[in-house]
Amino acid sequence: QVQLVESGGGLVQAGGSLRLSCAASRSIFRITTMGWYHQALGKQRELVAIITNGGRTNYADSVKGRFTISRDNAKNMVYLQMNSLKPEDTAVYYCKVESAYGDYWGQGTQVTVSS
Repeated sequence: QVQLVESGGGLVQAGGSLRLSCAASRSIFRITTMGWYHQALGKQRELVAIITNGGRTNYADSVKGRFTISRDNAKNMVYLQMNSLKPEDTAVYYCKVESAYGDYWGQGTQVTVSS
C-alpha cells in the first residue's frame, strides 16, 4: 500500500512563507495528476493546486500569484511553495496523487497563519 507523507507545515505570521513537501513511500506507477488540497476547520476540503504530467498547473483563485506547485517525477514528490500567507490560508493541507491504478491521499499537515 502506498503512503503519502506531507511535511513542512507549521505556524507562520501573515506575510510569511512555507514550503510543503509530499513524498510517496514507494514508487507509484503511471501517475497522472499530483495536487494539494486544504480543509479549514468546519469546511469542505478544497482544491489548492494541481499539476499534470505535462507540467500544466491549475490554482484556486484565492492562491494565484502566491502559491507555486511543482513536482519531481523521478522522486514521486510534489511540492507547494506558499508565499505571502494570509490567516485565511490556515487549514490542514493534503497532497493527492492520481494514477492509473487509483488515487492516494496523505494524512495532512497543519498550516496556521497568525495575524
